[in-house]
Amino acid sequence: RDGGDAELVEVENGVAKLRFLGACNGCPSATITLKAAIERAILEEIDDIKEVVQVY
Repeated sequence: RDGGDAELVEVENGVAKLRFLGACNGCPSATITLKAAIERAILEEIDDIKEVVQVY
């Protein structure tokens, strides 16, 4: 919605690694968005994922 996006880089040992793109890349709110929105939604839907982290 704000001109940003995230891509799934890989999943390893229950950790999903995401890279922020566009306006999300370098945004000070990106960490909050990752944990409060993206990670919560993924953990609710995919049992094998235990954590979501940002990679650069």
